[in-house]
Amino acid sequence: MNILAEFQKGGIAMYPLAALWFLAISVILERLWFWLRLLNQENQIVIRVLEAAREDWTLARDIAQRAIDQPIGRFLFAPLNLPRADAETFRLALESSADDELSGMRRGDKLLESAIALAPLLGLFGTVAGLIQTLKAINIGEFSDPAKLQKVTEGIGISLYSTAFGMIVAIVSLAFYRLFQAFIFNQVRIFSRAGNDLELLYRQSPPDYDQ
Repeated sequence: MNILAEFQKGGIAMYPLAALWFLAISVILERLWFWLRLLNQENQIVIRVLEAAREDWTLARDIAQRAIDQPIGRFLFAPLNLPRADAETFRLALESSADDELSGMRRGDKLLESAIALAPLLGLFGTVAGLIQTLKAINIGEFSDPAKLQKVTEGIGISLYSTAFGMIVAIVSLAFYRLFQAFIFNQVRIFSRAGNDLELLYRQSPPDYDQ
């Protein structure tokens, strides 16, 4: 089967669908790589920072600083890097940092949402355009000719290519969009738990700035 020839049969709507597919796949692959690296390291970072904070706040800050290439590292480093912060300022720094990191984790969501919404519509548009062209090219009297009737049915089948492709783009985009949303929801819980534990330690035994 000549894939390019079959693709071209789908009509003009196949080209924006192909562009949308390429963009969606690019976002999906980039986000998968992002989440794979993040999920493999963040629990260790949180444990190390919290354990160090029980003994030495400077050590906890240094551990978080070495992990600033990860969202959880930047989240924990933001309040630990404040000079002479009181408990309220410490909490506000945690909240602000969490908002920034969670916002960055949603990168690409808008493009996937656009693919989910636009792909089926573009596919339907291509099918309608193909049906119009097919019906314009025939006469009612030609339906009595089996050969002509077969061409009509083939034309209708080909016009459905764009709808099928649009549904594929939308389904794949929706599946990964939901997966990434589940990851983000889990990150909200992790950030909240780690932030609460760190703030509690800070309130119980704040750094001795005089030393």
